[in-house]
Amino acid sequence: MSETENTVSSLADLKDLTAAAPVAAAASAEAGEVAAPVIRTGPAAVIRAREVDAQGRSYATGRRKDAVARVWLKPGSGKITVNGRDQEVYFARPTLRLVINQPFAVAGREEQYDIVCTVKGGGLSGQAGAVKHGIAQALSKFEPELRSAVKAAGFLTRDPRVVERKKYGKAKARKSFQFSKR
Repeated sequence: MSETENTVSSLADLKDLTAAAPVAAAASAEAGEVAAPVIRTGPAAVIRAREVDAQGRSYATGRRKDAVARVWLKPGSGKITVNGRDQEVYFARPTLRLVINQPFAVAGREEQYDIVCTVKGGGLSGQAGAVKHGIAQALSKFEPELRSAVKAAGFLTRDPRVVERKKYGKAKARKSFQFSKR
């Protein structure tokens, strides 16, 4: 095929090319040529660019309940600093530290990145979830090829559950006051 035959200027041309492709493959098979297999997949994979600032860090915001975490990720020894304190001091419970390190475990990048983050709002559990969300976002921005693994684990999706507001005439969000017949 010549260069002019492969150009597509409208959707009609594309339709003509796709209709002609099986005919050309059948003709080459009859001639004894070995054709490369055509692999059809879903939509073309989006190639994402690496997002890094001037200091070589990747930034992301993580959210969970009322907590908001600002996370900076850079290559290092695996040190995680939360609000100016080490993660063992800020998140004393081991389960919270386990939550924070989940994105690294899924990506296979334990102790390869330093994290500096500031977090505010909510309680400790919500803050740990916000930091995890921010780390996952920053990791996918620093290494775009890890995005599929982190996304499959569900770490890039923000957990939308928040506390329901209290309504007028109710004791809490849904709880009513005790009913008295007389």
